[in-house]
Amino acid sequence: MDYLNEEQIRDRLTYEALIPAMERALRDLSLGRIQQPLRSVLRIGEHEGIFALMPAVDGDVMGAKLVTVYEKNAPEAKLPTHQATIMLFSAATGEPLAAMDGRLITEMRTAAVSAVAARLFAPQRARVLAILGSGVQARSHTRALRRVRDFEEVRVWSPTAEHVRRFAAEHDAQAVESAEVAVRGADVVVSACSVREPLVRGEWLGERTLVCAVGAVGTERRELDDAAMRGAVVVESRDAAMRESGDVIGSGEPIHAEVGEVLAGLRAQPQRRVVFKSLGVAAEDLAAAALAWGRGQPGR
Repeated sequence: MDYLNEEQIRDRLTYEALIPAMERALRDLSLGRIQQPLRSVLRIGEHEGIFALMPAVDGDVMGAKLVTVYEKNAPEAKLPTHQATIMLFSAATGEPLAAMDGRLITEMRTAAVSAVAARLFAPQRARVLAILGSGVQARSHTRALRRVRDFEEVRVWSPTAEHVRRFAAEHDAQAVESAEVAVRGADVVVSACSVREPLVRGEWLGERTLVCAVGAVGTERRELDDAAMRGAVVVESRDAAMRESGDVIGSGEPIHAEVGEVLAGLRAQPQRRVVFKSLGVAAEDLAAAALAWGRGQPGR
């Protein structure tokens, strides 16, 4: 059985290949071609951690991601807050095919899915990108979204000024003094801070601003206030959003569509501001892992 570590995955995965792979996975998920139950979550109370299982079956390959979320790891333990292992199996025989580190896959597929949403829903002439956050997802989203829109200005804000300055220097971005300054006038807004209370307010948003909300997962967490949620709400999976998203559940806003439904032509393109609420689903991890494992291995 093959094993791929993070550096091997970094050598194999590119956004140029990953973004279309996420398009296909999301389309097939909405068309019912991928089997995917809701993720199972075990809370590790004494360490304030989460341990989750995310399985899926896609054609002749099936797999599962085992993922942990320990928010205290950074900066106390100097470990990533999200860590994971992904296993691939043959759907025909059950044979184990490969195991791989899942941290980088989680990072990159999340940003690639937001890039799919930006391709669909962001203004064609989008020029200003606002990034709220300065960590892993802020970095990956900046890289991925620049591949689908030609931004002239990237603004970044996060609660830690030192992190903002470092991020701005590394990613040719403009450090700003508040979330509001970052968001007002932006064409695309990425909310990538780990928060429990709303960070993005609807009064800051333009009529056609695309909001990619990736920072808050869980029924008790919000990153968008009710006014920010008053757009066309698009998700990866209706079932997942109605069970796991505090923004969707708490706001009471109806879900307009799954991304895959729009890709497949089952739902129309919204003619108003879009809120893409991303939670991450197993179909994405399986497609990304299969891409990483299969590159350079014809016939597999």
